Amino acid sequence: MTHIQFGWAMPFDSGNTSRSNQLAAYQQGLDIIAGHFDSAWMGDHVQFDTKPVLEAWTAMSYLAALQPELKFGHLVLCQLFRNPAHLAKMAATLQYMSEGRFILGLGAGWHQEECDAYNYPFPSPGVRIEELDEALHIIKTMWREDHVTIEGKHHRVKDANCQPKPDPIPPIMIAAFQPRMMRLTARHADWWNTQGIDLQKITSQVQAYEQACNTVGRDPALLKRTLQLGCYCAPTEKDLKKLIDNKKINRDWSLVGTPEQIVEQLRPFIDLGFDYFIVGADDFPHLTTLETLTNEVLPRINN
Repeated sequence: MTHIQFGWAMPFDSGNTSRSNQLAAYQQGLDIIAGHFDSAWMGDHVQFDTKPVLEAWTAMSYLAALQPELKFGHLVLCQLFRNPAHLAKMAATLQYMSEGRFILGLGAGWHQEECDAYNYPFPSPGVRIEELDEALHIIKTMWREDHVTIEGKHHRVKDANCQPKPDPIPPIMIAAFQPRMMRLTARHADWWNTQGIDLQKITSQVQAYEQACNTVGRDPALLKRTLQLGCYCAPTEKDLKKLIDNKKINRDWSLVGTPEQIVEQLRPFIDLGFDYFIVGADDFPHLTTLETLTNEVLPRINN
């Protein structure tokens, strides 16, 4: 039977609570899932209108030190923000300091507002994918070889070394939804990530992903399939009603239910080959959803 794993998608905004309460909620959430979930994640953004946003690499490095039982990653790093050789070095360092608990999540970038605001170039989608392809080539090569020289169209390194080498080599996860990104994922990634709970849409994406793997000669089964989604979960219908209250819920994004209902809502995605769910607890900084997923959903789904 397939063993299902969960990761926690931590909010990257500091919300409307105080710093001390936010940090306490992160710590409590990490302590709740430790030994049950496999990992914790944070999105990589620097600006969303006026929302208070945490810088993901700094925040996740801090949080990784707080909870040594979990793996940590970003969902996903924007390749526009960091020189790929420097990113290879950053990842190798975090892998070293965390004793092998880092997962490199990387994407092409999509949010033009923050690039314009922070003076990052924001080229066309095709160019961003070319840049990501070259960045991944540089990162993977620097993790494995010394004195690396690569002259790309967009990125280049000359006699570049990355010591100490990451040990083990971190898994690479790419978020991909369209055919060209699917092919890039099939070539480079260890994990494939997609998002949401629109079953028809996800089914079509799985078909496109499998076709992309076939196109580049890669067995689709060799890549871990990960699905990011939101969730409201409480032990009873009464508790659930109180939890969601009058909140506006995106039904294409978030599962809503008691433990039994959440398990049933996940079954179709498990049947599509997903065995890793990166779940955002939509009631955070309240911890009902995390507690219920940890104590009641995961034991049921892996029974």
